[in-house]
Amino acid sequence: MKDYIKRSIESRILRSLETFPIVLITGARQTGKTTLLRNLQTEKQYRYVTLDNPVERDLAKNDPGLFLKKYMPPLIIDEIQYATELLPYIKIAVDEKTVNDDGNSNGMYILTGSQIFKMMKGVSESLAGRVSVLTLHGLSTNERFGEDDAQFVPVAGHLAAREQKRKMGLAELYELIFRGQFPRLAKDAKLDTHEYYSGYLQTYLERDIRDLIAVRNEAKFLKFMSSIAVRSGQELVYDDLAKEMEIDIKTAQSWMSVLKTSGLVYFLQPYSNNAIKRIVKRPKLYFMDTGLACFLSKYVDSQTLEISAYSGSIFETYVVSEIIKTYVNNGKYPEMYLYYYRDNNRKEIDLLILQNGTVYPIEIKKSANPSKTIVKNFGVLAPLEKAGLKIGEGGIICMMDRVVPIDEKNSFIPIQCI
Repeated sequence: MKDYIKRSIESRILRSLETFPIVLITGARQTGKTTLLRNLQTEKQYRYVTLDNPVERDLAKNDPGLFLKKYMPPLIIDEIQYATELLPYIKIAVDEKTVNDDGNSNGMYILTGSQIFKMMKGVSESLAGRVSVLTLHGLSTNERFGEDDAQFVPVAGHLAAREQKRKMGLAELYELIFRGQFPRLAKDAKLDTHEYYSGYLQTYLERDIRDLIAVRNEAKFLKFMSSIAVRSGQELVYDDLAKEMEIDIKTAQSWMSVLKTSGLVYFLQPYSNNAIKRIVKRPKLYFMDTGLACFLSKYVDSQTLEISAYSGSIFETYVVSEIIKTYVNNGKYPEMYLYYYRDNNRKEIDLLILQNGTVYPIEIKKSANPSKTIVKNFGVLAPLEKAGLKIGEGGIICMMDRVVPIDEKNSFIPIQCI
């Protein structure tokens, strides 16, 4: 496919097709689901049908049995949320194939959908045990430059392998942050970001929000999204948010839930353990697309963004969202591995990575020369060792050109290593 950017999650999709009858790919609008599947279609000889087509959608909703006879597997069904009536019939087709072909039903269907609210109830009720659910986010920087999207862990071997990757200066990085991670913007340098994101939000409001929640005032919901965008990288405090927007807390929670379920924002949970007391329990909020966050925050160019008060928060947002993608693109649930730390004494660690009984602490600083003293905060994790956990290698992700040791366990980590 011309101009196709290879997606890291492809290998995970192919593995899932070997072990599950159904693969469901979710994600926010315009993250490249259809393009990805069109590419897989040509490689794997799947039939393809989209329920964006009103004729096909009508058939799928009103006669799902006939629809599946018309379109036999192996089959890709795009935008399945428009006809969740298909799901019980897909289950029947899978079960019949399993019985009649000695259990060989793997790889029958690939489904995609953007409105996760609509889909997941039907998926959990009809397709439990038969479906692998994967999420496609916007392009990672690794994908954009044709690099391997290895799962990030700040250990010496990983850092050494990534250190020589393509380096970016601050101006180039902030242009990438400002432009965002949607594939269309990455492929078309002439496409105006203001025009693109204006259209994106209009589509989101018309095709998702109106179906999911009763928003009487779309302008107020957009203002709510803007208020969220400027809070990216901060703790989520519903009281403050509701007061600013002049809405009740339940409405703020409902609207936020829609943004989260739509794949536009991510909640990084605080780490808790019986060995550590006085932990703050609120999650930190991150936009998954920095370009959308910048647009909603009303920044008009990358130069203004880079020198603004928002530059540190959006830098952290970029780093955390990129690390999240390295886990998602390798078929891992980031909620199981990624946390942050903050206690009532306001001691904070931006990111904790937990794997195999080891905690890897990370700080994130938009600087080419951050202070070494920052890693002193890692000392708050010492009680975890008494609880049987190991404190592993860590460091400060920053704008240095190469990995520089801070002490025996910690390093300055160049941003290209993520």
